[in-house]
Amino acid sequence: MRWTLKPIPPSEKVKSLASTLKIEPILARLLVQRGIETYEEAKQFFRPSFDDLHDPFLMKDMGKAVARIESALENNENILVYGDYDVDGTTSVALMSTYLKTKHELVYSYIPDRYGEGYGVSYKGIDFASENDFTLIIALDCGVKAIEKVEYAKKLGIDFIICDHHRPGDSIPDAVAVLDPKREDCNYPFKELCGCGVGFKLIQALASKEGKTAEDLTEYLDLVATAIGADIVPINGENRALSYFGLQVINSTPRPGIQAILKQVNKTEFTITDVVFIVAPRINAAGRMKHGNYAVTLLSEQDPDLAEKYAGEINDYNLDRRETDKQITEEALQQIEALKEQNRLTTVVYHETWHKGVIGIVASRLTETYYRPTLVFTKSGDKLAASARSVKGFDVYNALEACQEHIEQFGGHKYAAGLTLEEKNYEAFKAAFDDVVSKTIDRNLLTPEVQIDAQLDLNEITPKFYRILKQFAPYGPSNMSPIFMTENLTDTGYGKCVGADQTHLRLTVKQPQTSAQFVCIGFGLGDKLELATSRKPFSAIYAIDENEWQGNVSLQLRLKDIK
Repeated sequence: MRWTLKPIPPSEKVKSLASTLKIEPILARLLVQRGIETYEEAKQFFRPSFDDLHDPFLMKDMGKAVARIESALENNENILVYGDYDVDGTTSVALMSTYLKTKHELVYSYIPDRYGEGYGVSYKGIDFASENDFTLIIALDCGVKAIEKVEYAKKLGIDFIICDHHRPGDSIPDAVAVLDPKREDCNYPFKELCGCGVGFKLIQALASKEGKTAEDLTEYLDLVATAIGADIVPINGENRALSYFGLQVINSTPRPGIQAILKQVNKTEFTITDVVFIVAPRINAAGRMKHGNYAVTLLSEQDPDLAEKYAGEINDYNLDRRETDKQITEEALQQIEALKEQNRLTTVVYHETWHKGVIGIVASRLTETYYRPTLVFTKSGDKLAASARSVKGFDVYNALEACQEHIEQFGGHKYAAGLTLEEKNYEAFKAAFDDVVSKTIDRNLLTPEVQIDAQLDLNEITPKFYRILKQFAPYGPSNMSPIFMTENLTDTGYGKCVGADQTHLRLTVKQPQTSAQFVCIGFGLGDKLELATSRKPFSAIYAIDENEWQGNVSLQLRLKDIK
């Protein structure tokens, strides 16, 4: 693991902000590193407000989208709300359909089948709309590349409104409206909304026509915060306000479906991290193991008893998913060894029986073992389908673009993408992908890097310091939980390995000439026990959090690594 200390910002900026906010210089330094240099910027950071949200009509085509929906409501048209089967897609569909149902009865949801239809807008979905007299499809978290499909729908007399956040191709579908802040011709001030965030902007625009504000739509923000966390979009700008208020809803009055999921775990307060590791995998499991419709049904359900029943079923799918991804990960690791590909710069593996619903998770697991751009393929109909995952700093989407002569279709983001290709092209693609990565990747990126925000002495970690630090949340890309480094540490003699398989490290550390002592927990760092207890000084990098034990709350250091 590489330890990289972030650049120290200019001292005059840090001093000025520390004095303005009356806080410790170390906290001011963390803020300046995050681009916060003035009182106003700090106020917006620490006290998000609904006023921070932009006017939705700044988004290209928003006026057209609103006018078309208003006309559909007026003329009693059937509206089909269409979204992908992942968390962003299913939360988007639940958000849009529950909002529109408060105005109009003829609103229905459609989630494509992961196996029968694949990702995004499908011909099968459009045929379903045509056969059932739908004249308007609102597609969420997909559609920006569905040029032929939108054309096909048009011939059948069906209009499309697209709410997407993926990178468009060279041309835009000929839909009534294409809402996507990543369009080059869209001047919307915040580019990093998730699909559910774009959906929220559309209902914000619709509500504004009735004189309502974003604050009047607070009840929908538990869905938006869940999508923001799950889709790993930057938690700054508009996403910070949306996730901040969404977490308040999750912790006070979540919708029955989310409440039922949260009841399955023994916790009282939930963070974005909890949403990512507790709520998101369960919602995702429906589309992975069964059908995304189950997730939309759960998220739209108003009856708490029914919501608990659905959440129980979805939890069972999640347990199946865990077993399946564990087994496939083991098989994939064996395949890498059998092919003697441990030392390549890429991981590309394939087996026709691997479950399509979990190959994305398996790709993430493989990058934990071999830290490099990774693709996991399986058979999907008469084609091969893959999920791609990358390492920090390397754009896998661009790498796929460079191999597109071997690919049938692909889409996604810098760090995660999906693709399909013909089986006969698999070996040629694998060689081309390895070649592109070999020629373009900085070799340093193949070693995991931890960026350290600041160096601290233990006596600087006080309850007041932590009280302010806590307000840096919600954390996520562009506002990660701060990582600190402390040197010259020694264990006080209680270091040991803990956990069912003794793989975690537990220490109590101190520094010379200070009285401060802290308990440290290092998940997966059991192999560092000897280094930590050798009585020789060591350095540690860590995040600070709270540990609750038998009603007592104390600060602890969550170790990332020690040297």
